[in-house]
Amino acid sequence: MQSFRTFLASGKTIIFDGGMGTLLQARGLAPGESPERFSLRCPNVVEQIHRDYWQAGAHVVTTNTFGGTRFKLGGDVDPVEMNRIGASLARKAVGDKGFVAGSIGPTGRMIEPLGDVTFRELVQAFEEQIRGLVQGGVDLILGETHFDLAEARAVVVAARHVCDLPVGISMTFEEGVSLTGTSPRVFLDTVENMGVDLVATNCSAGPEELLVAAKEMLAGTRTPLLVQPNAGLPELVDGKTVFRLDPEAFAVQTREFVRAGVQCVGGCCGTTPDHIRALKAETEALTPTLPEQSAHPCIVLTSRSTSLSLGFEYPSQIIGERINPTGKKDLIAQFQNGEITRALELAQEQVDMGVGALDVNVGAPMADEQELLPLLVRELASRMQTPLCIDSSDEQAVIEALNVYPGSPLVNSISGEPGKMERLGPLCRDYGAPFILLPLKKSKLPVTAAERIAIIDELVDQADSLSIPRRLILVDALALTVSSKPLAARACLDVIRYCREALGLTTVMGLSNISFGLPARELLNTHFMTMCMAAGMGAFIANPNSQRLQEALAASEVLLGRDPQAASFIDRFSDWQPKGGTLSPARKADGDVEDVGRSSIERAVIKGEKDAIEAMVLDAIKDGADPFEVVNAQLIPGITAVGEKYERREYFLPQLLRSAETMQKGFNVLQPYLEKDGGSNRIRIVMATVEGDIHDIGKNIVCLMLRNHGFEVIDLGKDVPAKTIVRAVEESGARIVGLSALMTTTMVRMQDTVDLLREKGLPCKVMVGGAVVSQAFAERIGADGYSEDAVAAVRLAQRLCGAASKA
Repeated sequence: MQSFRTFLASGKTIIFDGGMGTLLQARGLAPGESPERFSLRCPNVVEQIHRDYWQAGAHVVTTNTFGGTRFKLGGDVDPVEMNRIGASLARKAVGDKGFVAGSIGPTGRMIEPLGDVTFRELVQAFEEQIRGLVQGGVDLILGETHFDLAEARAVVVAARHVCDLPVGISMTFEEGVSLTGTSPRVFLDTVENMGVDLVATNCSAGPEELLVAAKEMLAGTRTPLLVQPNAGLPELVDGKTVFRLDPEAFAVQTREFVRAGVQCVGGCCGTTPDHIRALKAETEALTPTLPEQSAHPCIVLTSRSTSLSLGFEYPSQIIGERINPTGKKDLIAQFQNGEITRALELAQEQVDMGVGALDVNVGAPMADEQELLPLLVRELASRMQTPLCIDSSDEQAVIEALNVYPGSPLVNSISGEPGKMERLGPLCRDYGAPFILLPLKKSKLPVTAAERIAIIDELVDQADSLSIPRRLILVDALALTVSSKPLAARACLDVIRYCREALGLTTVMGLSNISFGLPARELLNTHFMTMCMAAGMGAFIANPNSQRLQEALAASEVLLGRDPQAASFIDRFSDWQPKGGTLSPARKADGDVEDVGRSSIERAVIKGEKDAIEAMVLDAIKDGADPFEVVNAQLIPGITAVGEKYERREYFLPQLLRSAETMQKGFNVLQPYLEKDGGSNRIRIVMATVEGDIHDIGKNIVCLMLRNHGFEVIDLGKDVPAKTIVRAVEESGARIVGLSALMTTTMVRMQDTVDLLREKGLPCKVMVGGAVVSQAFAERIGADGYSEDAVAAVRLAQRLCGAASKA
């Protein structure tokens, strides 16, 4: 049989299989039983499901190993062996007539600082799973239903470590973004940098709802797409989860993806072999065609929620240079002490001035870069959406930073130093990190354009031999000072043009080098920048606080036709004066507009200043502030503002969690004072993930937000039987029960709790939530309310109690 890569390259429509959970449930999966363990108990049933899908027309069947990591299987199951068995069942079902995709779902854990596991720990867990899948005979690795970009990246990195099979990765989106704030385009840009063979989206909703996300990815992709919608949204009928979209309607709606250019289609929750049979009939005569892509080369940097394109047809970008200890005594002193406060301030100042990316350099004398660089990178990634440039000559420090960054950072840099391309190049390739190619060899500076071009050609050839795609290479044109090298500027311009026209590569430079040793440096830097932009330079490393530089940059974008209708220019310079004009920030810091009239404690909560909040609260108490007043008039209004930002999609899960943790730290300082003054009579809520479900990320976030709004939360954890929940209500006198479920096979357990509470005549209210839960479902099981996220859960809890809670 041909390889899957060959089949994919044929351009034909490829049919994947459909849902697994509801079929397993119908064929004997016990409530709460792990689907993966079911493969051990009833292998023939699982094998037959695979065969049914293949006989229905699926070219690719997907292993029953979605939860096959050590985090979900438990310590009594060997992940390698479990996944080998799961893969072998699918392989046995289709033989050599079909393809087998090894399914890898989320672990249910979050990477630091959002959770308690490291990127490396996730990679190791996925490596175990992939080794078993490979041993079982899969043809490709398929990460499914991921909601965090960092974890999706961990799947791809693990696959690269274990095998050379094709890799596909799928993310699920709600209302245009993932749970942690990644849009379809940012997801696409990040995983394409990693060189995946297949980009996908699945679950979430039915075909019509997924079409928006698919079209967003189609607009920028160079990679085949896979889309696997649900058979509509789940409903509960007679105690069973039902999906209303029948096979024919599903097939007709999903056919539109192929017409739009999606090559691979299949089904997710609620779909059956009948759905796949109908889909095959609707699409087998169609040949998908990807939309035409731009011929202009560009590279893309990403954070968890932002993409930044660098190339001639895109606006030139400032990479902020100020997080660099050179010439900054205060920054050096902090770095030597392992502190990053000043660096964070410099980062925010530059973001406010509109930089496209932040260069991060901690290379101070006697500073531990291998500890400090990942610390600062992790902190910046959790606070800001701006992509980062990891700048260090310490290769191990670069590696450590790559392991904590959730997107595609820029690595500064790879030079012609012997062995450096061989050491760092493959790392950047596998992590999807674009890098600056620095045309330096040995100790001699290449003064002429010809010397630099020779080194660039040699390094690009090396990169090609290591299978490093050119979309990851950003060439440093190497600005030398014109005070000692009069033709240095012209050499740079020649290098920029050569890279653009002959190699299809974008360029960057450290701008201020050109004027070293001369007066009026800002004047020279600015005029040189405009010349380089016209020649094709994509970015420059500079201080964004230069008004002259910002003015020239904005004006040049208009003149180069890259600012349509001069909209950005007009927005920023409508009040400009020929002399004495002021430069307005390109972006306001988070919360600035709403900060007017707010206290410093409120602002700290809004901005997530975890390290500062405790001292602020203590100072307020020392100054005689009433503890209740601090909570009700400062902490709660702050977290309420954060909730409003979250609902407006100005904040996403990382910012929400950071602010919630800040609020909690402030509240912990006040708690002894509140209890001393009789403030411990808070409304109690029992929270639990229902029996059989081991997903608790969403529930944990709701618990944190509820505590921040003054509720006393009794968190029973995950996989909790109804009897345990009801007993906790009886013992605590809780007024509300909050139930969570992520899977269609476990959401039905919510009704068990509702029925038992009513049977015992307990007066507490019940609210439900989770990815598969809806308002209609809540009404059907008799729950008192449904919330779609943590912010809505707080409002619902307050409403169910009849009034806003008090600490």
